[in-house]
Amino acid sequence: MVSVHSAVSVIAAKRDGRELDDEQIDWVIDGFTRGVVADEQMSALAMAIFWRGMTRRELARWTRAMIESGQRMNFTDLPRPTVDKHSTGGVGDKITLPLAPLVAACGAAVPQLSGRGLGHTGGTLDKLESIPGWRATVTVPQMRQMLSDPKVGAVVCAAGADLAPADKRLYALRDVTGTVESIPLIASSIMSKKIAEGTAALVLDVKVGAGAFMKNIDAARELATAMVELGADAGVRTVALLTAMDTPLGRTAGNALEVAESVEVLAGGGPADVVELTVALAREMLAQAGIHDADPAAALADGRAMDHWRAMIAAQGGDPAARLPRAKHTEVLEAERSGTMTRLDAMGVGLAAWRLGAGRARQGDPVQFGAGVEMHAKPGDPITAGQPLLTLHTNTPEAIPGAVEALRGAYEIGADPVTVPPIVLDRIAP
Repeated sequence: MVSVHSAVSVIAAKRDGRELDDEQIDWVIDGFTRGVVADEQMSALAMAIFWRGMTRRELARWTRAMIESGQRMNFTDLPRPTVDKHSTGGVGDKITLPLAPLVAACGAAVPQLSGRGLGHTGGTLDKLESIPGWRATVTVPQMRQMLSDPKVGAVVCAAGADLAPADKRLYALRDVTGTVESIPLIASSIMSKKIAEGTAALVLDVKVGAGAFMKNIDAARELATAMVELGADAGVRTVALLTAMDTPLGRTAGNALEVAESVEVLAGGGPADVVELTVALAREMLAQAGIHDADPAAALADGRAMDHWRAMIAAQGGDPAARLPRAKHTEVLEAERSGTMTRLDAMGVGLAAWRLGAGRARQGDPVQFGAGVEMHAKPGDPITAGQPLLTLHTNTPEAIPGAVEALRGAYEIGADPVTVPPIVLDRIAP
C-alpha cells in the first residue's frame, strides 16, 4: 500500500504523465475522504488529471474508489428490472418528469437520483419542489417500497450524503480550481453516483450545443464514450444518446412552468420535441431493462403514464392536483418584424430564466418556483410583427431588464425558411 505521506508523489506521477496504479488511486481517494489528503493536494491532483487525462483502467479504478467511499444501494431483489437516466443538463430540460413515470408504466422500476439547478441549467428537484407538499428526501426503505409498488414504480429524489461522498468533496474543489471541464473527472463524478445508486441499467442523455456543458459533438462523444465504458466496466448496462441543445427544449424554461408542460406531455399533448425525446429515451431505457414488448408512445396516449405520475408525486408527499406557483409579474417581448424564426439561443434563454429567479448562483440559494421564460415561437415557426415571442415571469420586476439584456441577440427572425436539425444526433453503445 502507498505510504500515508505519499500525496506529493501521487501528484508528481500524474503531473509527469505516468499512469497511477490501483493502490495509489485507492489510497488517495480514501485519504481525501478521511481528510488525510489535504484539499490543496487534491486540487493539484485534479489539475494534473485535467492536463494529463486518465487511461480507461485508471478511470475505472478511480470511479470504483469514489463509489466505495460511501454506501452502495442494491435493488436486485425488486420484482421488476431497474433502469435509470441521466442528463448532462440543458435549458428547458424537463424530460425526467414525464420520462420516469412513463418507463414505470411500461414495466420497469426507475430509481432516479437527481440534483438542483446551478447557473443557467435547471434542476429536476427544483422543478418538482414547485409542486405543493412534494419532498426530495426519501429513505432507502421508502425508495424500495415505491419501486416495488406496481402503481408507482419510480422515485425521483436527492442523493443521500453517504452516496459517493468523495465525489461531493471533489466537485466542490473542481468548481473553484478551474478543473470542472476535465472529461475523466466529469465522467467519474456522474458515474460514481449512478453506479452507487444500484440501478442495473442506465441511459445517458449527453447534451450538445450552446446551452449545454459540451459545446461541440466531438467533446460530447468523448464524454459519452467514457461514461458508457465506465458503466460496462462496472457491470451496468449503459448506452448514451447525444442530443441537441442549441435551442431550448419545449416552450418553457423555469420550475413550475416546466412542470405544467410535463403534465401536458403526460396528458397526450405538449411540445413535439419534448414528446419525441421522452419517447426516444423511454425506448432506450426499456431495451436496456430487457423489456421489448412495451410501447411508450401508447402508454402516453392511453393515460397509464399520467396515472404513474400522480402516484409517484403523491408517494413523495405532493399533491398532483394542486395549483402550481405563478409569478407575480410578467413582461411580453414582441416581434419587431415578420418572417421566420431562424435561431433561439439556449444559453440566452437559460441566463434570462436564471436572472428572473428560476436558478441560483450558489448552492443553497433559494429559487422562485414561478419564475422563468415562456417561448411562444421556436426556430422554423412563421412570425408576424407584433406577435408575442417570449413572456418573462418573475416575482422581482427589477430583474426584468437583466433578463431582457440576456435575450438581446438570442433570437433571430429571417426572411427564408430554415431546416430544424434533429434532436438525437448520435448513439453511443459499448
